[in-house]
Amino acid sequence: MRKAEIVASVIFLLISALVIYEALRLGVGWGLEGPQPGFFIFWLGLGLGICCVIGVIQVLVDRAIFMGKDFVSRRSLPEVLKVFLPMAGAILLMEFLGFYIASALYLGLFMRWVGRFSWGMVLLVAFFFAFSHYLIFEKWFLVPLPKGLLEPYIGL
Repeated sequence: MRKAEIVASVIFLLISALVIYEALRLGVGWGLEGPQPGFFIFWLGLGLGICCVIGVIQVLVDRAIFMGKDFVSRRSLPEVLKVFLPMAGAILLMEFLGFYIASALYLGLFMRWVGRFSWGMVLLVAFFFAFSHYLIFEKWFLVPLPKGLLEPYIGL
């Protein structure tokens, strides 16, 4: 388990380094009109990197914490897949359906499948999630998010 934790942390540390590099390339300062394109991305990448370093330090310092434990046990694998599979599906659908529809579907599926919420609550929360993100990003921040192949048909 220690080795898996270290490998996962190093992989995510490399991803955070790539995110930070790309953010720096875009610009991370604060201009007269607000943050440059890489500002928020830089801080997210830095936060991810710090968490990875902390994770590796914890594994190296406290060896007893992982003794005899599997990275993912057979019993917990279905629960892990309940989180991973909808997320992977949402990422794949993002290109075709765009952020708003894919995220609403992901949230709705996750609420129904894992949380066992009623269909009414699922539809209400999924709609307001997508709508509020549209207002925040498109109207308030003036940052367009991917709308996928459906953009000409949904009129956003």
